[in-house]
Amino acid sequence: MLELPARHAAVGGVEDLDGPRPELSRRAVLHLLAEREVDERVRRPVAVVEERALLELGLDLDADAAYANLQRLARAAEKAKSFLWIDMEGSVYTEPTLALYRRLRADHPRTGVALQAYLHRTVDDVVKLLPLKPAIRLVKGAYAEPPDRAYQAKRDVDANYLALCSLMLPFVKRDELRLVMATHDVDLIARITRFAQALGMERAMLEVAMLYGIRFDQQVRLAAEGYVVKDLIAYGDAWYAWYLRRLAERPANMFFVARQLLP
Repeated sequence: MLELPARHAAVGGVEDLDGPRPELSRRAVLHLLAEREVDERVRRPVAVVEERALLELGLDLDADAAYANLQRLARAAEKAKSFLWIDMEGSVYTEPTLALYRRLRADHPRTGVALQAYLHRTVDDVVKLLPLKPAIRLVKGAYAEPPDRAYQAKRDVDANYLALCSLMLPFVKRDELRLVMATHDVDLIARITRFAQALGMERAMLEVAMLYGIRFDQQVRLAAEGYVVKDLIAYGDAWYAWYLRRLAERPANMFFVARQLLP
């Protein structure tokens, strides 16, 4: 991948999760990171950032084996001067995913984890992670969750997203936390930016991540205004099935993508 001005390319790998394939998933990532090392040696403008869901690495089969796979990927990311993001699945996996991230972060600083703003528990998760000086990729949340676990109305999810960012921004300013705002909601990004400016933060301290091809005009605009903007690009043999499952998990996802396809 080529790096666009003021932006980096982030890659999210997808494998067929209908059957357990943690070894194939791990090999795919190691191959990608090895290619990235070659790109570094020839000084190509490439920045690979790997994202993994722990289910792909065998979390449902054996937590210790999943952690061993995770450690190997983290070491490969460090060797390639890259970064490993741990994706988040449904809420039943939140606690085991965070437990593995806490173990990993102590020895592997080039690692981060996704948190979901629509979950009621997320504010507590952020507070508990703060001592680790974590890297957090904040998403709104794409899975269908019951009301006792997640906010249901968009306005409530947005309000919690803003509150969580407001909580984390002072730590970002002190370089005690890396925050990536993984959202296509540019109005929400603008509101968060006003909080950051009130703290005396420059836009270069604010990171935004969007899906490749979605709101591309806004990605270019934000990059031109000084934000760090990154694309998430899905790859792997099962990328199409992965997208279809994500759309099916929550009808709002399908409406959002359809709106992006309109002129």
